[in-house]
Amino acid sequence: MKKTLILLAVLSFLSGFSQNKLGNSKSQLNTTNSTGSKKISASASSSSNDDSPFLGFFGEVLVFIPVAVFKYGIIGDYNKEDHLYNTLTPHPFYQEAKGNYTEMDSVGRRQLRFDIENTILYGNSSLFGNHLQAKFRPFQYFYLEGDYRQLYEYDAFDENYDRLSMFNFNFGYDRIRFEKFNFGWTLGSTYVGNEVRKAGFSYGLNTDYFLTKKISFGASAKWSRINQNPVNAFKIQSRYHKENYFLSINYEHLKIASPVYNFVGIGAGIYF
Repeated sequence: MKKTLILLAVLSFLSGFSQNKLGNSKSQLNTTNSTGSKKISASASSSSNDDSPFLGFFGEVLVFIPVAVFKYGIIGDYNKEDHLYNTLTPHPFYQEAKGNYTEMDSVGRRQLRFDIENTILYGNSSLFGNHLQAKFRPFQYFYLEGDYRQLYEYDAFDENYDRLSMFNFNFGYDRIRFEKFNFGWTLGSTYVGNEVRKAGFSYGLNTDYFLTKKISFGASAKWSRINQNPVNAFKIQSRYHKENYFLSINYEHLKIASPVYNFVGIGAGIYF
C-alpha cells in the first residue's frame, strides 16, 4: 500500500512537471470557473427581490451620472476641447516635435494612415515569441487595431515546442489628442487559438509621449477574461523615429490564466 501511494505521488509530480507554462495556460482557459458566475447569479437574484426606494429625483441622478461620465470623461466635450479636432499626422515627427496629432489643417487634407509594427519577443532560453500589431486610422476620431501574438515554449520533457496564439481586435479612441501627448482607450475582444479556441470581451488603455529628438515612449494595457480566467497584456516601449519608420525596444508582461510571462523585445514599424 505504501509503495502504491509513493508511485502515485511520483506520477502526479511528473505529470505536473511535464506540463509547461503555455500548457498550463491553455489547460486553465479550457476549464470554466463557475464560482464567479454563481456569486453574480445569487447577487442578482437577491437584489431582484428587493424593492428599489430610489425613484424620482434619485433615479434621475443615477441616470445622469453615467451619461455625464461617458460624455465628458470618455468621449470629451467637442464644444470646449479644441484638441479633439487636431488633425492626424502622416507619421510622428512629420513636423518637428509633433506626434500623432497636430493643429487642424496644418498638414493638409489627407488623414488616412496605417501603422504596422512587428516585435521579436524573448522570455528565456526556452520561451520566445512574436508580436505583430496593425492600426488603421481613417481619420483622427478613432482607429481599428489588431494584435497577433505567437508564443513558443520548448518542452524538455517531450522534446518538442508548445505553441499559443493570442489575438486582440479593438476599436480605439484617443480621448486626449495633444501634439506631443495622446491618451485613449480601446474596446474589443481577445481570442486564444490552438487547443483553446475561445474569445472574451476586452478593454484597455494606451498612451504615447513624443520628445524633441525623434524619440517617443508608449504604453498600453488590455484586460480580458476567458472562462473567468484573466487574459491580460501590458506593454511599454521606447521608439526611435526616422521619417516614416521606427525602431523600438519593448517590454511585455502577459498574464494568461494563472501563468505570467515577461518578455523583452526589439521591433520595427512603418507608417503609410
